[in-house]
Amino acid sequence: MEGVGGFRAGVVMALIIRLKHHAGGAVSLTCTRADGSSTWQRFEGPTAMVFPGHDLTHYAVETTLGFAHGFYGLLADGWNIQDFAKPWPRGEIPAEAREVELIVGFFDSERRQGESWSAAEFDAHAELYVGAAQARGKAVPPRTRVLRDADIAAVREARDALLQRWYATPVDGTLELAFSRGQYSRGQSP
Repeated sequence: MEGVGGFRAGVVMALIIRLKHHAGGAVSLTCTRADGSSTWQRFEGPTAMVFPGHDLTHYAVETTLGFAHGFYGLLADGWNIQDFAKPWPRGEIPAEAREVELIVGFFDSERRQGESWSAAEFDAHAELYVGAAQARGKAVPPRTRVLRDADIAAVREARDALLQRWYATPVDGTLELAFSRGQYSRGQSP
């Protein structure tokens, strides 16, 4: 059942996400959980140009495809942003979050290359990645979702709308997004 603003009735807000443009080109990501606790990170230099697009792609993938325990889902569960990097204080990244990262990485790659991959091309890249990771003895993300062309188009549409909002955010301005698990069904953009 649809509620106000595209949210399903009865869905509990899990996280408020704020991306802020700072003077001098720095960017900060602050995520506030339903219990009021938060985690944040500030990006400067080249990472300030890369991470907003990556983080917004995470939002588009997780909300459009309905992932509950990707990056933002784990932050809502109490993980901190720093838990996703060495020394891995929470241990191995959970399987669903690894799968989300794989998908987000492919969307980032095609965007950087100025290409639009088909579902078959996404699948081929995933097979190559998984094979290479296995050959190196690395943890392999599960492949529970086989993306269809319609899924990919919906994620691109959502990501592109988010990027437009970000690029329109002035210095000292903040882009704010609400994240709730399962808030969107497949193909419905945020």
